Amino acid sequence: MTDETPVGGADGDSEDGTGDERDLTHVDEEGNVQMVDVGSKPDTRRRAVARGTIHLTESTVDAIRDDQIGKGDVLATARIGAIQAVKHTWETIPMCHQIPITNVETTFDVADERVTLTVTVETTGKTGCEMEALEGVTTGLNVVWDMVKAAEKDDDGQYPDTQISDVQVVSKEKHQE
Repeated sequence: MTDETPVGGADGDSEDGTGDERDLTHVDEEGNVQMVDVGSKPDTRRRAVARGTIHLTESTVDAIRDDQIGKGDVLATARIGAIQAVKHTWETIPMCHQIPITNVETTFDVADERVTLTVTVETTGKTGCEMEALEGVTTGLNVVWDMVKAAEKDDDGQYPDTQISDVQVVSKEKHQE
């Protein structure tokens, strides 16, 4: 029994993500899920940038700026979480290759009612690093949420103003060595 749906954009797929259904890269001839063999691909320098936003109340953002969140330094903790997520992406995304991360940069843009996190990942290898950048963004933003939960809850214990949105790959680059 298989529930495979071709989505494109995966390791070994065409660069534009428009692989033909008969050319599924993560499914063998019998329909079994498999990891793509990238062994014959040349090593290339690669860079991916992803970004996402967490929407918060203005008072929570002020508390982040003033380092007044009871759990500690929100952005420093989120930065650590983002970097750890980048390094462990291969453990959480099925069929994702473990790649040598050569650099991770995290940038926070703190505005009135939101915090935007941009994660840049660099590697030299046989496959891209977009998933690592996305994992960094989503985990980093989840860490922000975890750190500010007490400030964001309403009287009913809900989060009516809190949401993560606009997670996307901003760019990806590949340069032959």
